[in-house]
Amino acid sequence: MIKKQSNFDVKTTMDRLESVVRQRGALMIARVDHAIAAANNYMDLRPTEIIMFGNPKLGTPLMQSNQLAAMDLPMKVLAWEDEHGKTWLTYKSPKKITEDFNITDQDTTREQLESVLDHFTEIATSG
Repeated sequence: MIKKQSNFDVKTTMDRLESVVRQRGALMIARVDHAIAAANNYMDLRPTEIIMFGNPKLGTPLMQSNQLAAMDLPMKVLAWEDEHGKTWLTYKSPKKITEDFNITDQDTTREQLESVLDHFTEIATSG
């Protein structure tokens, strides 16, 4: 897992991530606020949100190599607040995805996906 500390709260971090995803033409799939879902069921949860997004030009080649990669695609990025009030972004490394599904013929695609995720999450967390 890749973990980055954010300079912003969870909502702001995810707003920033969603904005860059849309601006760069990636496909925004979903945004889920787990804390609201918990509150709606009379349970407490520190701020916790997940965004799912993808780009078929990057995800499809991985799935062509092994359709089971669809278990981890589209990409998911989690923002969460720890017990000290710090906000973190966490996502599964594309390298780990290719390892988990024994994808050995898509190094260039994996590197592109790593670069995109790093860039998007740096914008979301650093300002």
